[in-house]
Amino acid sequence: MYTVPDEYFFRIHHVRPRFKNDVESVLLYVAQECTRLSDLPVRDYAELLNRAIRLYGGNSSLADKTINNWRTEIAALFGFYIEDKQIDVTRTGEMAKMLATKQDLIEFFKYYLYYFQYPGGHLKQDRVKEFIEAGVRFKPAQYILKVLIAGNARHNPFAISKAEATHCIFNDLRVTRDNRGPKEVVKLIVDNRERKIEYDSQGDVIRYAGDILDYMVLANLLKESHGYYYINGGDSEVISAFVRSSAYFEGYDNFYGRQDIDLTSIRLKEPLWFEYVNNKLSSDLFATDIVQFIEETSAEYTDIVDDRIQHIIADSHHTTKDIGDIGESLVISHEKERITQCGLGDLSHLIQKIPTALGVGYDIQSLEGTPDRIKRYIEVKTTISQNRLNFGNFHLTTNEWNSATTLRDRYYVYRLMISKDERTLYILQDPESLYKQNKISMSLSHKSGVEISFPETACTKTALML
Repeated sequence: MYTVPDEYFFRIHHVRPRFKNDVESVLLYVAQECTRLSDLPVRDYAELLNRAIRLYGGNSSLADKTINNWRTEIAALFGFYIEDKQIDVTRTGEMAKMLATKQDLIEFFKYYLYYFQYPGGHLKQDRVKEFIEAGVRFKPAQYILKVLIAGNARHNPFAISKAEATHCIFNDLRVTRDNRGPKEVVKLIVDNRERKIEYDSQGDVIRYAGDILDYMVLANLLKESHGYYYINGGDSEVISAFVRSSAYFEGYDNFYGRQDIDLTSIRLKEPLWFEYVNNKLSSDLFATDIVQFIEETSAEYTDIVDDRIQHIIADSHHTTKDIGDIGESLVISHEKERITQCGLGDLSHLIQKIPTALGVGYDIQSLEGTPDRIKRYIEVKTTISQNRLNFGNFHLTTNEWNSATTLRDRYYVYRLMISKDERTLYILQDPESLYKQNKISMSLSHKSGVEISFPETACTKTALML
């Protein structure tokens, strides 16, 4: 059994959300709820967000303490809001706004991992102090990628398990404090394998390294197979950005080497940490390439992708990183196939994308499946994630809602969910009528427009057809 020498052993730990098995759906929901809140006194913001969290599926009967824990875990680990108790103000962070607006969970996890480090404001003050006193300065995602790259250079393909990451990387000060070279770690892992040395693989032992590895899969940085994690070579530009990055929160630097570290001084650094993780989120570098994502995960799509997507793939000057545009293209293909199956394939040329500049309040003009050419007006809302999402939320602008109220039963919202295993459309016809019948929920948005929440019973669920 492999053990880290006592003089180098320091166990890495962090906040673990109790909703980890449903993390993508929860984060997307809470991000949208956070964006509805304006700058508020700390207590008021917490109370309103707690109410929203209780409305999440399955949470209605949870104890107040559990709801509070959800909120604080989301805040601490993912930086959704910035709480400054010195001035008694909480405001929604850019991480939440970006996720709510762009609906790109893969991009979100890339940013999250890009900034994540030990120590950080996601830890309680006494834990931060422990990390500082141990001399730890460690960015886990960056280091894991370096190890996998070094391993691939000698043992391609090279992968690591959660237990190997725990004992050979996370819990060893030679790595987390002394920045041990990745090649040395690779050699240690390979030597242990050749000598058939085992590791303590209990769940409570390997959970923290395991969390980071799982988040890296959600970020599309790694792939997992049979308990081993491989580097995802499909996005070398992003991998390179991680490896080269010098980004590091320096707010704790002046505490290192001191004997008089007090918790109050550490606590005062917390707002600065959350400012840091919500900084510089405007780059398109981490935006998800939907075309690549679909091609890599579903071979059938490469054969039946429509002309519009083929054009985007072929045109080197056209960005493929915009989820909305690609979602619309997929829906156009779906609509062509739908009316073809209705025996109206000769009318497929009438299905078209409407330029945004026209401001008509919908994305696509299509047809009902009847010979009389009755038009169908479609607004597309697309979300991409590694795993299947289990909620139904979307935002309609004022213009989109006005079009919905004008066009009534001719107006449709196509909520497109794309994941590794599923491409599903949730189709809502006449959202105004659904709202008046209490089949969907609606609230005003601070961004202007409305926020819609819907159960599956309010919509038609169908697989995406291409």
